Amino acid sequence: MTPGNDPDAELYGSAPAPVAGVLRWIDRLGLAGGWIAAACLVALTALILAEILVRLLSRVSDAVPADIPVAWEYSAYLMGASFLFGAAVTLRAGGHIRVGLLLAHVPPPALRLLEIAASAVGTALTAFLAWSLLQFALEAFERDQTSISSATPLWIPQMAVVAGAALLALQMSGRLIQALFGLPLVEERLKISSLAE
Repeated sequence: MTPGNDPDAELYGSAPAPVAGVLRWIDRLGLAGGWIAAACLVALTALILAEILVRLLSRVSDAVPADIPVAWEYSAYLMGASFLFGAAVTLRAGGHIRVGLLLAHVPPPALRLLEIAASAVGTALTAFLAWSLLQFALEAFERDQTSISSATPLWIPQMAVVAGAALLALQMSGRLIQALFGLPLVEERLKISSLAE
């Protein structure tokens, strides 16, 4: 594929081929994480609606239980997984909160240095978060810890959160590479258009 036909040429065009390949791979994983986050939100919504329906039906019939015992617990697992899986694609889309006033008044060379520094710090922090969550999940696995209300092995939902945190750390490291090579940090195709447009 020639650069003129490649829609990603402006995103990765000035990077060496191996670096561009790694960045494409990271971005694809981040996008997959976004879809996983969406699936978690759909499951979360369905679980909450089921809890509401069961509660309403329990008022009509004594045969229906008053609640779904695992609803709140599983909702928390789904929310945590959704948050972290969605964070990677949100980072690539430029959806995280940034200090726009500062960025608008910094000259481009200094802005690039700020982006490199912020991305390096972000990479270190998200890698530490993923590592810490992994240690926490491994400890739950080794101790065979289960949830009190559902007897779910706790390492299973914890590993979902670990995977989301690892994906965020990977996307942050991709951002650092992009900043170092002077590549665009935001993929405009991932942005959601405003209602005013």
